[in-house]
Amino acid sequence: MQKEVNYLKVGSKIRIERERFGMNREDLSGLLDISSYFLGQIERGERRMSVNTLVNLCECLHISIDSLFFEQVTGSINNDDLHSLINKCSEKEIVVIQGVVKLILPHLAR
Repeated sequence: MQKEVNYLKVGSKIRIERERFGMNREDLSGLLDISSYFLGQIERGERRMSVNTLVNLCECLHISIDSLFFEQVTGSINNDDLHSLINKCSEKEIVVIQGVVKLILPHLAR
């Protein structure tokens, strides 16, 4: 089954991320070496960008490409599942897991 890309959603996510960084279209388009008009068309889902522009855009906004195209999975793990997984870990593994969680929490979408 082939899925169609929802460019309106992709563009909306780009706009949200751009605004989260406090950038206007001119700021981001300058970094991407495209016109602010073209960036506006991308954000409105009217035009498609090249793969190079997509990669550069994701680098500028510090987001992954898949976060633009795929919905986030929610509710796939509950607290009992998490506790069960952690209970199987050694103390050393738990320390590593804590470090990773502390590193990524500030970067997760709020």
